[in-house]
Amino acid sequence: MKVRVFVSLKPGVLDPQGRAVHHALDGLGFEGVKDVRVGRLIELEVADGTSDQALDEMCRKLLANLVIEDYRIEKLETA
Repeated sequence: MKVRVFVSLKPGVLDPQGRAVHHALDGLGFEGVKDVRVGRLIELEVADGTSDQALDEMCRKLLANLVIEDYRIEKLETA
């Protein structure tokens, strides 16, 4: 089974990388961009029987820093 974990900074946490991207977009002439937040995407291939609880535990113990980050798990259908 394929799983995607989206990790993003919590609201209110300073995002220097997002600021740099915002500044670069502005410098390239792209107007109307109000804010940029940069996160990361982690793709996993796990055994079909992997439980939601196990996926959640992976995120809590390693994939996300719960002090400053939120995460969302998305299971992908395999063809």
